[in-house]
Amino acid sequence: MPIRNILIIAILLLIISLPFVTKANDNEGEAGVRILRDIAYTDAAADAGNAEATQKITASKAHMLDIYIPTKAKSPTPLVIFIHGGAWLQGAKEEGPGIPLCRKGFACASINYRLTDLAIFPAQLEDCKAAVRFLRAHAADYNIDPQRIGVWGVSAGGHLAALLGTTCGDRQLEGNLGNNQVDSCVQAVCDWCGPSDFLSVAKQAGSRTKIDYDSEKGPVALLLGGLQKDKADLAAAASPVTHVDKADPPFLIVHGDIDDLVPYAQSQELSKKLSKAGVPNKLITIAGGGHSFTSEEQFNHVVDFFNETLLKNNRKFSLNN
Repeated sequence: MPIRNILIIAILLLIISLPFVTKANDNEGEAGVRILRDIAYTDAAADAGNAEATQKITASKAHMLDIYIPTKAKSPTPLVIFIHGGAWLQGAKEEGPGIPLCRKGFACASINYRLTDLAIFPAQLEDCKAAVRFLRAHAADYNIDPQRIGVWGVSAGGHLAALLGTTCGDRQLEGNLGNNQVDSCVQAVCDWCGPSDFLSVAKQAGSRTKIDYDSEKGPVALLLGGLQKDKADLAAAASPVTHVDKADPPFLIVHGDIDDLVPYAQSQELSKKLSKAGVPNKLITIAGGGHSFTSEEQFNHVVDFFNETLLKNNRKFSLNN
């Protein structure tokens, strides 16, 4: 076959394939929402170090995020980063509330992070910080406002969200996974039933608590690489209450008072510590609530909180009833 014919066929094949190449990870979701999936927020090959190839591939999946962008926004929008729960053992970015948040005028990024089968703390926090830095560094690409970034986490994700809020500027916990020329600070934190103090959680756990916080096979021990009593310094470093100071961003904390996985007292402790430091915060107690609550009322509280803190830049926020 003449070379000219081969080139023509090749060009035609390329043209036919373009829609699949350009739209594989970029599509219109529900009306008014653009969704970009599986965006790598750091270099997996570099991050995995000397790990085996299969571990590098797994790590690369852990370092991905999905972004939901309101298509009708005429100016850069505030961003809410969602961190999934799952006891640092399981969970995925697909659990994020991207479309509902976009409907309320926020961009949303839902992130993966390394679970405890890949690495112990502080890897999980370093990943979250890397995601924040990536999104801030590429804010113009996604029409987001780099100075108005909030974070919302549930359970283990709530713990990581609280750490993002309390460790701004802590170089020892920053990691080195890319975009280190920008900071990983966030301007608002919503923590749904996340643990806040690994040195007190075992004592606060009641008879109905389903997690054994003194077990070497428990999620906290797997996160720390050992029991809290044997890893006291690391347990303290992994506890949001350790890092609280007056410069921290405002917090919305939501917790059920009969939570059978993470003691309600953990959120009480964090709220008291924040208040003592002068950090604006509100603890919403779900009377009779367990570890899972997904009511429209609670979602509206989250939206009200981010409206106050990100849209209105109101550090001393108030919420609608």
